[in-house]
Amino acid sequence: MAKDTKTSLVGSYPIDTGTAEIEADPYGANRYILKVNGVPSSHVDLDDPTYLDFEYMRWMEPIFAIGFPAEDFDGRARKLRVLHLGGGGCSMARWVAATYENARQVVVELDAKLAELVRTNFEVPRAPLVRLRVGDAGQVLPTLSDDSRDVVIRDVFAGSTTPRQLTTVDYARQAQRVLDAGGVYVMNCGDTADLAGAKAEAATLLSVFEHVALIADPPMLKGRRYGNIVFLASDEPLALGPAFERSLRTAPLPAQLVSGAAVARFAGDAAPIVD
Repeated sequence: MAKDTKTSLVGSYPIDTGTAEIEADPYGANRYILKVNGVPSSHVDLDDPTYLDFEYMRWMEPIFAIGFPAEDFDGRARKLRVLHLGGGGCSMARWVAATYENARQVVVELDAKLAELVRTNFEVPRAPLVRLRVGDAGQVLPTLSDDSRDVVIRDVFAGSTTPRQLTTVDYARQAQRVLDAGGVYVMNCGDTADLAGAKAEAATLLSVFEHVALIADPPMLKGRRYGNIVFLASDEPLALGPAFERSLRTAPLPAQLVSGAAVARFAGDAAPIVD
């Protein structure tokens, strides 16, 4: 049951990596913003787990809705299997749990106290629906079984950047190994206006996967600001038809899809990231 008042959650909490803050969202009756060491990490609506506030998470919705239609997963014979590398407030895990019957999810979170804070306050479904695994995403992924996930989401940040060891060719190959046939590797990349990091990530994925695409708002792609780019990678064709692009165009913050040969043009002469 959702909390009755915002004051029951709002405050600062010591965690293993510093301090977490839960702030009330003034635009939602039962919505909260989770900050980790001063950086906004997640937005959670306790009344409606299908509400996603962060734009890059909204851009992920059609990846699921079109690439993995809920009607194809009855929750008995076929369960959607999702691995989240990076936990935060478990916003996407809550969304998946509310959208797919009996989905099986693992959320890898480095900070044990943060994981417990989120589990206690943000109404994350219990195992086996959502299992919170405390550990380093760089160390956990190589231990997982081959062909064991439909979707792998990398959304890990130390401050405003993703740790380098999670951006390499070797790490992408580990994600490729863990994905089942038709599976998709989804990455949230935060970058500055020069896009150097995003271009290197694009080159890395192109060196590993057969099909790569990216999503961002046009000003970001034109190098006008800091922001997020969502990458998709798979060894099978991605479901990127007209409905997918329409969903991005009509998002509250409209986004642009870059796919096919255009991804290589975006990467330019950037080199893949290696250890």
